[in-house]
Amino acid sequence: MPTHRLARTALPSLALTAAALTTLAVAPPASGAPGGAPGGAPGQRATVELSADPAELDLVPLPCFPADLDVTMTNTGDQARFADTLLTADPPLTLSRDVFSSYLPATDPDQPVSVPVEVRAPRGTPPGTYEVLLELERQRVSVPVHVASPPPKGPGDNLALGEEPIASSTHGNFSACGGLDGNTDHAQWSTRTGWNDGTPAVFPDTYGVRLPEARTVEEVSVLTLDSAGSPAERFGLRDWDVQVLTDDGWHTVAEVRGNTAGLVTTRFEPTTARAVQLVVHGTNDARYSRVMELEVRGG
Repeated sequence: MPTHRLARTALPSLALTAAALTTLAVAPPASGAPGGAPGGAPGQRATVELSADPAELDLVPLPCFPADLDVTMTNTGDQARFADTLLTADPPLTLSRDVFSSYLPATDPDQPVSVPVEVRAPRGTPPGTYEVLLELERQRVSVPVHVASPPPKGPGDNLALGEEPIASSTHGNFSACGGLDGNTDHAQWSTRTGWNDGTPAVFPDTYGVRLPEARTVEEVSVLTLDSAGSPAERFGLRDWDVQVLTDDGWHTVAEVRGNTAGLVTTRFEPTTARAVQLVVHGTNDARYSRVMELEVRGG
């Protein structure tokens, strides 16, 4: 299994004779120089601790299966300050951000400031161990990322799981991947999962999935928003078409009208398709299209 690492450059050492040491005048470091804090008083030592959680990641190379990393800066000094952490990753890994900048208050007890970072690997990434590197002044934190082979999907498996989403729009609180991530926990709606369109009271909306290769599909399941506080008869999808993309373009293979259920499964004649989508014509609140999870099955 290949291992990818960023090169490190060693610093040359300086040799001083005893005679030379007796004549040196030692000056405090300038503001911003190594050993000093940017914007702080001369001679002030760096007072920000950098950390990452978890210490290493497991990652599947699919578009909607990122690994989540929390990056934290903690001011351990007695003066408030700003700090910047730079983030890089071994290619072909990508990060949702390449810099984390924040104001860090001086409090007792120390107050950590964190930001979530998504780490992704495109389909086809060779299995192996890669690195995400965090750098803050002279601190370096390395996070190993173990990339595995994507799981095979055979007959009866959910062909949409983790694949590339299709969305006419997406509300700012959501991710287009939210309906393809395998998470059906309604308690995490809008915070970690689910798709919500971004054009209130404007229809039709579309939501679907592009398959990595043409596959035979014959069943589509739609789990719409349906929880104790947000039942499907109030907030779920009501009217939609199921469409498949073939060499001849998009074709409607099923229609659902007047729905009030949380989970709806439609079956149709087996069709070789490169993508599947819902065309939503109306919802039970007449405002937003909401999909908790979209599943596609076939041969």
